Amino acid sequence: MSTRKHLRRVVASSAWLAIAGLGMHAQMASAHGYASEPPSRAYACRLGLNTGCGQPMYEPQSVGEAEKGFPARGPADGELASGGVRPDFAPVDEQSAGRWHLTPITNRQVAFDWYYEVGHVTTKWEYFITKNGWNPNAALSRESFELVPFCEVDGHGKPARGEGQPMKGPALEKHQCTLPADRSGHHVILGVWTVGDTAAAFYNVMDVDIQAEGGPAPEWPQVGTINPHRDLQVGDKVKARAFIAGSESPQYSVTVAIENAEEGLAPNWSYKLAKRINETQSLVQAGLLDGDGNIKPVQGSNSIFAKPETGISSYQLDFEGVPVDDSYLHLHDLKPEYTLTDGKANLDFTVMTNRNLQVSARLFDSANQQVGFTRQDVDATTRPMMLQADTVAGEHLLKVVGVNKAGRILLQEERTVQLKAAGGEGHDFVFPQSIASYKAGTRVLQPKTGEVFECKPFPFEGWCKSYSASATQYEPGVGSHWQDAWIKR
Repeated sequence: MSTRKHLRRVVASSAWLAIAGLGMHAQMASAHGYASEPPSRAYACRLGLNTGCGQPMYEPQSVGEAEKGFPARGPADGELASGGVRPDFAPVDEQSAGRWHLTPITNRQVAFDWYYEVGHVTTKWEYFITKNGWNPNAALSRESFELVPFCEVDGHGKPARGEGQPMKGPALEKHQCTLPADRSGHHVILGVWTVGDTAAAFYNVMDVDIQAEGGPAPEWPQVGTINPHRDLQVGDKVKARAFIAGSESPQYSVTVAIENAEEGLAPNWSYKLAKRINETQSLVQAGLLDGDGNIKPVQGSNSIFAKPETGISSYQLDFEGVPVDDSYLHLHDLKPEYTLTDGKANLDFTVMTNRNLQVSARLFDSANQQVGFTRQDVDATTRPMMLQADTVAGEHLLKVVGVNKAGRILLQEERTVQLKAAGGEGHDFVFPQSIASYKAGTRVLQPKTGEVFECKPFPFEGWCKSYSASATQYEPGVGSHWQDAWIKR
């Protein structure tokens, strides 16, 4: 390590310790913004897509703040994900092929989105991508990336959210960029937001799987992830649950049991489950895509891919732990209905347990896509929790899981809740939720357009139920023949 780099680390660490010694909360010291789409590595931690993240899960808006001027200046090699200033952010610098969730990219026209806690005056945003042939098992460095951005957006020295707008909130405009035509498979995108009125920039890495046309296997869309974030014990079971139009498909769901302690190690049970999927399914495969388009299981995080004809929309992991004595976890004070404002809601509830547990809460929408996540330690007591959701109106599933110090699943609770838009009465379901029950007069909210449609009376009502991944012509407001089945309200 060079003397200069060593001194920079010492000074930065000392500065942070001095701030902590004054009792100043980290979020007050630096709370600025993060890439939300595709999610930054730290924001994916908050969403529960990444695990074992440490403090970045709680402060994605603070991760990556460092000296501006990349690539000549900025974070040191090996610290591009964390920024290198806060030692408690270092976990996101860990780098290996199966370590982090990969966001599937199916179109080379990418709309990058940001969320700002403080939308500073901005010089520019730049987007860099890893080279072809980069080593995903080596620490991220300048050598890993093309050092000329494939996309640059001028900030014009104005606030990030625009003049006259509140400093906090989602970006008002996304950045429309085109990925290089020769990139496919596993890559990392480095988004750099350069602030105009300070010496800082924010460095956000986004882990992606480019499946756009020309990719290694475009006929295999990614529909889920096996993310091994804890060890299991002998006798535990883990199930990859496949969902089609909001309902589980036993045909494509796969379960494995832990038969020995070695299998219970997190990377090993992930490998076993991915391998079992590949052995028992022909239209579903799990693993990582290699340069030749092959999907191979790895000991670590595995993606799940499915042929479009399966109709699979998502996968969800379920764990069944060996029961432990008289332990319990109860869920209280959860309201049957919460209100969405601008697509966001806060779900408040209480957990009660007689064990020291790490309690995670995940919220899934009607398509079983995770739309909210939170986690905290609960020490044999009753404690309130709050989960922030970013979603559309409709029925949702809240899943609360308690884990002991050994990292094995102990207890879990599930509840359904309704999320309704403020003043958003007037629909029965969010399409295609509960599609089998549609009849004349049923009103549905089309999440793609935000519009409400009513099912026509006999003899047309049967078409309201006619929808699948391969037959979308009657999808309300979107399909080629939607007007044969629906009335726009």
